[in-house]
Amino acid sequence: MSDSVVHAVAGGAAGIVAITCTYPLIFLFTRAAVETKNGAKTQSIYHSVADVIKREGPWGLYSGLSSSLLGIAFTNSVYYYFYERSRALVQKGKLLSTPESILIGLIAGSATTILSNPIWVVQTSQAVATMKWEAETSLDPFNPRSVKKLSIVQTVKSILAKDGIRAFWRGIGPALVLVINPVLQYTVFEQLKNALLARRTAKLRAAGIAAAVAVLSDGDVFLLGALAKLVATSATYPYIVVKSRLQAGHARALGYKSSLGGLLTILDEEGVGGLYKGVGSKLVQSVLTAAMLFVGQRRIYEMAKIAISAKYVF
Repeated sequence: MSDSVVHAVAGGAAGIVAITCTYPLIFLFTRAAVETKNGAKTQSIYHSVADVIKREGPWGLYSGLSSSLLGIAFTNSVYYYFYERSRALVQKGKLLSTPESILIGLIAGSATTILSNPIWVVQTSQAVATMKWEAETSLDPFNPRSVKKLSIVQTVKSILAKDGIRAFWRGIGPALVLVINPVLQYTVFEQLKNALLARRTAKLRAAGIAAAVAVLSDGDVFLLGALAKLVATSATYPYIVVKSRLQAGHARALGYKSSLGGLLTILDEEGVGGLYKGVGSKLVQSVLTAAMLFVGQRRIYEMAKIAISAKYVF
């Protein structure tokens, strides 16, 4: 089995674990980002959770989880595969420079975005489906099961019936712009990792250990992954809002003439706050997910390599 395939499988498995742990925050962010009411007061994460549980029960926080797990497993597997394949061609035993990290990230991110967009359209549609239902139906707060939910297959059929197959690539414009998010994330991670390893290796050699080479602990990887995702998400969040609205098929969003046009429309109609709806839950979720993903992918990859080596030994 090639190294790129092992990285891909490890990335997919780590992504499933990370998303399962943080999915309620993804759900809350998606709803907040798609909400377009002018002057709507942004709820705290606590009040948002309480409101969803009151209306839909605890499992309401996991609406769209199945398609999200499918999406993250597929997305991470494809991303890590293309990332590792590209890095193997560029790196050749040396540390990656910043331009090389950016190039590799662009290749992996673009391929992943084009292939995975239909899955995220389904996930976003599932996560916001009950918003319309709530607007049209008088819900009994003591009967959360009155909320209508669609399965992945039902959601796919609904999207096809209403908008056709092209609807599965709604939001592909801002999604491709958002390729810069993982590019920033992995570039920042690689450069922070390189700087930390170089510093620690220099200290070890200064202490008289001539052949010493520093390694990162799980704690180091967790922290660096969190910092890298914090930078990436903070820088690209307004485009995440535009993409979410387009993927949800929001009527107003479908009138955006372009990604930039969407940003300007939101700014004009909702102010700067509209560009950052749901940013709190998104930042917390993204940072935790990325940190868990970096550590999980590393550990699963190492265990898979050991298992493969043992198989060939015996």
